[in-house]
Amino acid sequence: MPSSCKELRQALAECLQESECVMVQRNSAADCLRQPLVDTLPLKCQQLKKGFGECRRGLVDMRKRFRGNQPVAYRQIEKTEATGEGYQMYAGKSAFAGSRGETDGNQKAPEDWREAENQKYREMLEAAGKKS
Repeated sequence: MPSSCKELRQALAECLQESECVMVQRNSAADCLRQPLVDTLPLKCQQLKKGFGECRRGLVDMRKRFRGNQPVAYRQIEKTEATGEGYQMYAGKSAFAGSRGETDGNQKAPEDWREAENQKYREMLEAAGKKS
C-alpha cells in the first residue's frame, strides 16, 4: 500500500483496539467495522474509517493520477485536536480555524445589522425633530 494511507490505517487500527466494541464486547476489529457494530464505534473511529476509505478510493481515482493522494499526517490531526484549531483532511486550510473560538452559550448575541440601521434612523429622526 502506498505511504499516503499508512498513517490513517495505523490510527484506525489503534482506535479500534481501544474501542469498547473490541475491548469489552470482544468482537474482532473486522466485525466492528461492519454493520451493525460500526454504529457503536466512537465518533473518532468512524471518522478515521471514512477518511481511510476516501484515501483508498483516491488511490484509484483517475483525477488524482498525477499528484496522487495528499499524505495525511495523523500526528498533525492529534496536535490540532489538542490546540482546538480545526483541521480538514484533504482540503487545505480549515474552514473553522481562527474563528470565534469556543463558546458556552451564555454570551450575548451579536446585534442584528437591521436593528443597528433602525437605531441610526431613529436617532437621525430624533435629532431632526429637536432642530425644528
